[in-house]
Amino acid sequence: MGLTRALATVGGLTLLSRVAGFVRDILMAAILGAGPIADAFFVALKLPNLFRRLTAEGAFSVSFVPLFSEALERRGRPTALRFAEDALAVMLAVLAPVTLLAVLAMPGLVGVIAPGFLDDPVRFAAAVDFARITFPYLMLMSVTALLGGVLNALDRFAPFAAAPILFNLCLIASLLLLAPHTADAGWAVSYGVAAAGVVQLLWLAWSLRRAGVSLRLPAPSLSPRIRRLFRLMGPGAIGAGVMQINLFIDVLIASLLPAGAISYLYYADRLNQLPLGVIGIAIGTALLPLLSRQLAVDARDDGDKARALATQNRALELGLLLAVPCAAGLIALAEPIIAVLFERGAFDATTTHAVAAALMAYAVGIPGYIVVKVLSTAFHARQDTATPVKIAIVCTVLNTLGSLGLSQVIGHVGIALSTGLTAWLNAILLYRALARTGDIAVGRRTVRRVLGSLAAAALMAAALTAADGLGWLAGAGAAGPTESLTLAAAVAAGAAIYAGLAVPLTGLRPADLGQTLRRRRGRAETD
Repeated sequence: MGLTRALATVGGLTLLSRVAGFVRDILMAAILGAGPIADAFFVALKLPNLFRRLTAEGAFSVSFVPLFSEALERRGRPTALRFAEDALAVMLAVLAPVTLLAVLAMPGLVGVIAPGFLDDPVRFAAAVDFARITFPYLMLMSVTALLGGVLNALDRFAPFAAAPILFNLCLIASLLLLAPHTADAGWAVSYGVAAAGVVQLLWLAWSLRRAGVSLRLPAPSLSPRIRRLFRLMGPGAIGAGVMQINLFIDVLIASLLPAGAISYLYYADRLNQLPLGVIGIAIGTALLPLLSRQLAVDARDDGDKARALATQNRALELGLLLAVPCAAGLIALAEPIIAVLFERGAFDATTTHAVAAALMAYAVGIPGYIVVKVLSTAFHARQDTATPVKIAIVCTVLNTLGSLGLSQVIGHVGIALSTGLTAWLNAILLYRALARTGDIAVGRRTVRRVLGSLAAAALMAAALTAADGLGWLAGAGAAGPTESLTLAAAVAAGAAIYAGLAVPLTGLRPADLGQTLRRRRGRAETD
């Protein structure tokens, strides 16, 4: 499967997941609002998600998939599957006791991730209770990530990409069916998270069996390949998870601000995660196995880097072609988007303004994060997790200092802005590191397309801002049929403006995407 086709598969399913996620968040905003119980649940959700993204979908995936792909390419399917079975056995042997200990030590964990809760008995007690229910999701999703990595390496991207849809459907069901029968909705959605982990695991196990793969569970063994996996995972836990570490720091610092700050950042980040998920996750998922195989073939043949370098450039082009207008659109339409999606029930106009300000700050970093996703994947495909971790440490320290400093001046917005700027710094440092080793060569076509994307997006944002200034978007206020239609028209107009400008400014022809879709795996393009 070619890069663009794989990206379209993963991106399309991720988009469906985000749509389901918005339905979930609309219900949460109406039922939970942005008060103490909402803050407590979002911290409880953050704990397993943080560790899941650092280990299961972060360090593990970026370490496991290249090793599995290499074994598949060089030694055949039976050897690769034996490696997956060994990894599964060791994973369960480690995560089962870790999960049990975490549940027992939850008051201490909540105190670390949200120290501001220690002086608030309501938020602290609720966060501990909710987190004890949600934390087992970590172990369930870690196994799911392993099964998904096997499927991705076999060019079956759809099942793992569809798994988050099931997560959102489980939480929607818990809000609609369980919440009316619990003391508050926090309990309902916490149980929904645990149920989602079970459902996703069963879905991936069934998908793997449909692909003709059946993994056994041998006794845990530290084979040479498993030890190599652990060596890669150590630094990868930070290198792949710099964004998650930054979000962890956001929560910690926000817990020290007045009540509601954590919820403001959560709702803003949900919109911010739309392009990050649809584009970033899709690129990382599709690019890693393809690039790993190309590098394995290049090393086996003549050592030529042309295929891998061309694939990296195409990923940068496609990623920024989509990410730049998303960032510009979210900045230009932040307030009407938040109002239409969330302003109802416990979510009022004051909350809309606070969340919109955070969304604008987060959106500054969207293109930077997409570049980070491509460049970090280039390192991981080369089985180099040490370089990204050094860069991640620098970025994490600077993000912490930036969040602490800016939050004293502009509150929760400063936390979001620091996170966005850190993404750009991370991208610049990763690019410099690849350039020093000759593992990136951006051609004139890529430069033209990136600059054209920036110009087209700037003109689109200017047009949307002018329309808002003239009062044409005045109807996009609190949610209602008229407001929703007004916002939809503005988004459609922005997309049309960008598309119309991007074709001449980037030199992209509609036929280019079709040619990429038809191109066989491993065939290189030239700049």
